Amino acid sequence: MVTTLLPEADTVAPRNILFVGGTGVISAAAAERAVALGHRLTILNRGKSTGRPVPEGAEVLQADVRDASAVQEVLGAREFDAVADFIAFTPDHARASLELFRGRVGQYVFISSASAYQKPPARLPVVESTPLKNPFWQYSRDKIACEELLFGAYRSEDFPLTVVRPSHTYDRTKIAMVGGWTDIHRMRAGLPVIVHGDGTSLWTLTHSRDFAKAFVGLLGRPQAVGESYTITSDEYLPWNQIYGLFARAAGVPEPELVHVASETIAAHSDELGPNLLGDRSHSVVFDNSKIKSLVPDYRATIPFADGAREIVDWHDNHPGLQVVDQLFMELSDRLVAWARRPL
Repeated sequence: MVTTLLPEADTVAPRNILFVGGTGVISAAAAERAVALGHRLTILNRGKSTGRPVPEGAEVLQADVRDASAVQEVLGAREFDAVADFIAFTPDHARASLELFRGRVGQYVFISSASAYQKPPARLPVVESTPLKNPFWQYSRDKIACEELLFGAYRSEDFPLTVVRPSHTYDRTKIAMVGGWTDIHRMRAGLPVIVHGDGTSLWTLTHSRDFAKAFVGLLGRPQAVGESYTITSDEYLPWNQIYGLFARAAGVPEPELVHVASETIAAHSDELGPNLLGDRSHSVVFDNSKIKSLVPDYRATIPFADGAREIVDWHDNHPGLQVVDQLFMELSDRLVAWARRPL
């Protein structure tokens, strides 16, 4: 029999939690916080990631989540107060998770994406009632389809669903600029760096440790079942400032930024286009009132100025991560030349 969720309270007593995934940007931070708060945490994954270690005290079960029989074998008859699924990306994934966890969880948390919200947004700030519609990016449409399937199960059979929609969440390993470390390299080399659009659209960057505060705080709360929550920072910055903060962290006081329309970048790069047109090219400002009403002590406290320094310091101390992408170097040079062409 599944454990009954706790009554409403500002704090949640230790629970029996399963993370499907657990070593990604947001899941690793959430795992650390869950263990630190005394929750009994089990992590189910393939055991192949080495970039973010599993926190001491967490149990690890190794299986490929796409192999239903292998997962069933390692889980056996176990039941959990809450399951957080970080690696369901398509309706087939969601359907498999529904079959696996039906009847054995008190709360199933599906990690969706704030990119699923209407693009371009009709109004700001974005709230949980903002329509889900993204005609630009298949990733976002798949997340919407997952939500529709799982909410259908909630309505028809009381499947204990909670949906979380993070936006751009980072840790020290993730450079938010389009070119990643290559853009840092170009700044330090005195080369121009492309910025999509005119650099004035607003963007929200959330540190994974801040995200984890709210995320772990909603686990085990019965009032969260049947609901969706956006979890982001309250800070929003124009892209020009984001690039400027990275430059300052890299010791470059005046980077040369060249603005190129997102549509133009997309026309030159099939890889970058969907994310730019489906997410980054649109101003996004979020209202976090709903998650704050559920987790009253939640506040994002890490400004991106600090985050940028943490990211650059991390990469400076790990030379093996300082990979310069020659294809992106060539793309940047082509786009800079295009932007500076005589009209």
